[in-house]
Amino acid sequence: MLKLHYNLEKVSMGLVAAIIVAASIGGIVEIAPLFTIDETVEIPEDMRPNTPLELAGREIYIREGCYACHSQMVRSLADELDRYGPYSMTSESAYDRPMLWGSKRTGPDLARLGEKYSDSWHVQHLLDPRSVVPASIMPSYSWLDQDLDVDLIKDQLMTLAKLGVPYNEEMIKQARQDLFAQTQPDSDFVEGLNARYGERVAVRSFDGDVSRLTELDALVAYLQSLGQLTLQPYDLFEEVAQ
Repeated sequence: MLKLHYNLEKVSMGLVAAIIVAASIGGIVEIAPLFTIDETVEIPEDMRPNTPLELAGREIYIREGCYACHSQMVRSLADELDRYGPYSMTSESAYDRPMLWGSKRTGPDLARLGEKYSDSWHVQHLLDPRSVVPASIMPSYSWLDQDLDVDLIKDQLMTLAKLGVPYNEEMIKQARQDLFAQTQPDSDFVEGLNARYGERVAVRSFDGDVSRLTELDALVAYLQSLGQLTLQPYDLFEEVAQ
């Protein structure tokens, strides 16, 4: 085998051809299963896509590079289950474009973060991390206390719908309205929001200021939705535990 490789090194074009063949085999092995993804990934009945506000928060999460320090995938290892809870399921990321599983854990995994801490804790943690976690090395994101740009939200839903996320025409049409409604519990539009995304959607002023819609509102709404788009992993985890 070593002799064959040694001889290939003498013939540059032969070595290039061998590399292409090896890479092609590896590529086929990785890509082929994707053609049957619809058959292998069963989406839970209670699974929902992100609301417009959560989606806006997800875009901020990506913009600020949060994925570089936080993963969103709990592995099926005992210590991870003890720390974070149920392991992540493929179906939970079925509507993610792009997926944010990550592999770097400068900070803790966030896959099960939703509703673990209060909104005020998240706001304070984002504005001044060390005020709630003294040993934190996370930078401050004080600029998030600015008005949220909502001009592109309908276009974002339309784009994701074309990529397979189940946003229907009504969701796209009412995107801007639903975005504001999620931070205004007394709004007449909350009923429509719940009809489109379900009763488990968190409806409240996430940054504590009902007079403004800020990037903090959006990002905290997204963080509180992590691990909450379907309850299937928790149900399965309890069944196994019993």
